[in-house]
Amino acid sequence: MPVQYIPYQQINKQKWDACIESACNSLVYARSFYLDAMAKHWDALVLNDYEAVMPLTWNKKYGIAYLYQPPFTQQLGIFAPANTDDILHQLFITGAKQRFRFAEIFVNFSVGTAQVNFILPLQQPYEITRQQYKNDLLKNLKHAAKFHLSYVSSHDIQEAIQLYQLHYAQRMPHVHQHDYARFSVLCQSAKQKGLLLIRKVINDDGATIAVGLLLKDKQRLYNLMSTVTKEGRQCEANHFLFDQLIKEFSGQDFVLDFEGSSIPGIAGFYQKFGAVNEPYFFLRYNHLPWPLKYLK
Repeated sequence: MPVQYIPYQQINKQKWDACIESACNSLVYARSFYLDAMAKHWDALVLNDYEAVMPLTWNKKYGIAYLYQPPFTQQLGIFAPANTDDILHQLFITGAKQRFRFAEIFVNFSVGTAQVNFILPLQQPYEITRQQYKNDLLKNLKHAAKFHLSYVSSHDIQEAIQLYQLHYAQRMPHVHQHDYARFSVLCQSAKQKGLLLIRKVINDDGATIAVGLLLKDKQRLYNLMSTVTKEGRQCEANHFLFDQLIKEFSGQDFVLDFEGSSIPGIAGFYQKFGAVNEPYFFLRYNHLPWPLKYLK
């Protein structure tokens, strides 16, 4: 099974995207438009004629190319029409190691350290899904109902990103302004493709107190950015936001991908909705020569 290394300029994007979209483990992060926007550089490992693929997102430091995880790109890995096995995993990992001697990436196959990701299937009617809600969530939704909140659609990408930066940027010092600029470009591209979804909660004064920016494909709704203001917390606006989102898309063939998290408070929030863990994995290796081996 020949796995070829293909540099970016030689990737057949039509075949690439066809492979990603038809993959049994398809994820929007691996689509070419997503990688073009968020990765500083990316090449590929390809099995035969795009029967299975693995994006290689890379950067350079001290003149040495290494694999890294682009911001707002939860996981990548190997994508194929059928489930992959350990033999194929090793073929792709070996191919990556032959080109890059250092890697810290998140992948969709079992290797390295498991990471937490919560998902909620939406195929059931809303009333059935709501039966999975935890009691404290139901209490919070009852509290939210006292504030006459409104759940509305939005097309304002910049409002969603700026609110997120205002409230959460300090928690993510590794994400820089140019990363948010790349993310804005990604969202514009997704909007043109009909893959962008923004929903927000407004109060009686018309102020935005919670907002969710998601991407969607044929299988999933990806919670890329959700923000709640201080006022929004006081009236449980984030609980209301996701409850209404679930209600809007219930009975459709989607999975709501909450995108994490191992942080207890965030994990607990997603679990209130009946979400279950679908893990992904952190792959790290370091085959750099001394003394570079000890430099990050």
